[in-house]
Amino acid sequence: MKKIWIGIIALVLLGSIGWRVWQKVEEARGRERRGGARPVPVVVEPVRREAIRDVSEFTGTLLPRAQFMAAPKIPGRLERLLVHIGDVVTNGTLIAVLDSEEYEQQVLQARAELDVGRAMLAEARSALNIAGRELQRVKELRVQQVASEAELDEADSRHRAAQAKVQVAEAQIEQRAAALRTAEVRLSYSRIHVSWENGDGRRLISERFVDEGALLKANDAIVSVVDVDVVLAVIYVIEQDFPEIRLGQEAEIFTDAYPGRAFSGRVVRRAPVLREETRQARVEIELPNEERLLAPGMFVRARIQFAQSEQAQVIPITALVRRNEQQGVFAADLETKKARFVPVRLGIVSADSAEVLEPALDGLVVTIGQHLLSDGAAIALPAPAGSQGKQP
Repeated sequence: MKKIWIGIIALVLLGSIGWRVWQKVEEARGRERRGGARPVPVVVEPVRREAIRDVSEFTGTLLPRAQFMAAPKIPGRLERLLVHIGDVVTNGTLIAVLDSEEYEQQVLQARAELDVGRAMLAEARSALNIAGRELQRVKELRVQQVASEAELDEADSRHRAAQAKVQVAEAQIEQRAAALRTAEVRLSYSRIHVSWENGDGRRLISERFVDEGALLKANDAIVSVVDVDVVLAVIYVIEQDFPEIRLGQEAEIFTDAYPGRAFSGRVVRRAPVLREETRQARVEIELPNEERLLAPGMFVRARIQFAQSEQAQVIPITALVRRNEQQGVFAADLETKKARFVPVRLGIVSADSAEVLEPALDGLVVTIGQHLLSDGAAIALPAPAGSQGKQP
């Protein structure tokens, strides 16, 4: 009986303790509901009014404005090479000489054949004169009934044959004169000059491919000639940027060879099509290079400005968030200490800032901590005394 009473007393004590614990938990929950959710600490920055630029950066390579290979038009042994890498040449500069002995002999032979042809022409003309006088004599005798009709026909035939020989000799003269001119031209090809259209200006020898004594075929490259007074920065733009590229656009070119220095250029050509395998289009930017600081083959970065907005409504790029499939920002209210989600329509977007076209924003936007916020959420704002942009 005593054990029963002890059990009853223990149950009563445990029930009393459980009741008190439950009351304490409910009281704490009530206080939490009455006091609201804990404010979210955030960092805020002001909406600014300033200019913003839409600038894209592309990578590319420098190329010479013009480049060609100087090569012989005839085969032969390279007797002299008169230029080296880095030499300056002008239009018409002699750069190499081939062994010309064979071509000189061809000229002498062609001249001799032309002399033979001229002698043959003189002989044919002399024979024509004789045949002409004989024909005239037979005609006079025929009038006197001394010569027969057959003799007249024979004299006329000899005269016609003499005329044909003169025509053949004259044609041979033209043929042999042309052969002489051809031989002289081939001889002139043994002296190799560089030439180009618009002959003003200077160019440089960029490469040598052979040495003296080499046996060359026609069109074997001897040297490479480049024009670097103006160079081209060749870049490739993706489909998204293709409509923004326009002829005459200014560009800033940077290279690791000259850190911090910008070279000015402009877009001079844009391919009308994109390469199917890369979906990119070739763009050429022309840069003056009078000082010859830039060299073909350099890796470059090109910055091209697509648009600019003055006195734009600008926010930090970090302020942008998405809620319910909408892009917007959380505007911070200093009085209520709450954040309000505001959908925005963007204009120019740069690496660290974005232009807000609509709506008009005022005050502060949340730049850190916004991923924890919902519309109307309580926030812990920075202290107002010069600590803007820092977490309290």
